[in-house]
Amino acid sequence: MTERTCLTVVLAAGEGTRMRSSLPKVLHPVAGVSMLAQVLAAAPHGAGQRLAVVIGPGRDDVAAEVRQARADAAICVQRDRLGTAHALLTAADEIGRGADDLIVVFGDTPLISSTTLTRLREPLAQGAAVVVLGFRAVNPTGYGRLLAEGDRLIAIREHADASEQERAIALCNGGAMAIDGRLALQLLQKIGNANAKGEYYLTDIIEIANQSGMKASFIETTEDEVRGINTKAQLAEAEAVMQQRLRQAAMEAGVTLIAPETVYLAADTKFGKDVVVEPFVVFGPGVEVDDGAVVHSFTHVVQAKIGKKASVGPYARLRPGTVLGEGAKIGNFVETKAAAIDAGAKVNHLTYIGDAHIGANANIGAGTITCNYDGFDKYRTEIGEGAFIGSNSALVAPVTIGAGGYVGSGSVVTTDVPADALRIERADQTTKDGWAKRFRETKMREKAARGSK
Repeated sequence: MTERTCLTVVLAAGEGTRMRSSLPKVLHPVAGVSMLAQVLAAAPHGAGQRLAVVIGPGRDDVAAEVRQARADAAICVQRDRLGTAHALLTAADEIGRGADDLIVVFGDTPLISSTTLTRLREPLAQGAAVVVLGFRAVNPTGYGRLLAEGDRLIAIREHADASEQERAIALCNGGAMAIDGRLALQLLQKIGNANAKGEYYLTDIIEIANQSGMKASFIETTEDEVRGINTKAQLAEAEAVMQQRLRQAAMEAGVTLIAPETVYLAADTKFGKDVVVEPFVVFGPGVEVDDGAVVHSFTHVVQAKIGKKASVGPYARLRPGTVLGEGAKIGNFVETKAAAIDAGAKVNHLTYIGDAHIGANANIGAGTITCNYDGFDKYRTEIGEGAFIGSNSALVAPVTIGAGGYVGSGSVVTTDVPADALRIERADQTTKDGWAKRFRETKMREKAARGSK
């Protein structure tokens, strides 16, 4: 298969009005990654494998997503919505450049896999002109039916046009299709619009191929894989399927998920060996968890790296740019952002560390805050190796605490602290003997006087 060239065309021009959202349908995320990006990731990569995406007019946001996900993709704009075949012909220039195989897939089917797209091409190498991806529907109502004789596909019959006998068929059209790249334009240009909507339906290519003496065929996959998403309810269903896939893959790779149904993963979450994840943890996009790390319950992590044997949580929040070194510890009710926390450092509880670097084996006391923002700009805090920051301290950035430095509890640090020095910034304490007793007695007399009136 690798020696055959391929063009994949992703049709992503649908409006998705039933989503009730200003966000284009294909940009809605599943497992933290847009539907469109999921499909683009599944499309063939590498030498001889090209990609084109058909989008609607004025959709700069969709075009930007394409460029971010697959910079090698050509972008084609479908200005008039005249059906799926018309959408595909929007990429006629790309198709005309030639390829052994042409894959057509929809941008709202995020559960499609690269393995299935590879299987879809295989009958082309054996002489088929068109191959359709089918599935066995639990409830086929509304789906187009695949009318087949053996491995030969005769036609795709839309549900509204199907006879009672044809509606009894459970084999349905999954949308994706592979076409012999040398015949694609010839077949597509024969598709007419003699239907109630006056549109050009890609499914008509099956009968055209058969009438031209060519073979149309099909392969089957699961119903889950070809789920098209048109509503928020369907989006939630796809999310559930994707989460189950990701959890299963993680556990098969050796990750311990104590209560897998409560853990939410992103499509790009990466785990090392012997990782333990406790219940109710959310991993957003861009997370790596290295060997032996433990992520405790009710933790939220996005765009962060957790080092070997590090411990995070419970109730921790690691925001983008957080990097934890080996054996680092982030405790309960700690938030980090753009923070490098080196090996063995401890940030145990009730603390915010933002735009900061904490050296190896430093200890950050409870209630410590790096004051990194003045309302206009962000500033960095540097905490040296082995430093000790006492509880309830505020480090006003930009500021550096030298290696081995010690900050007394309750200090507000506004200037650098030399290595191995002690910095204490707090008001002198005053003791007034007997004051509390006199205060209480006064208040009791006042209260009694009010009550007697």
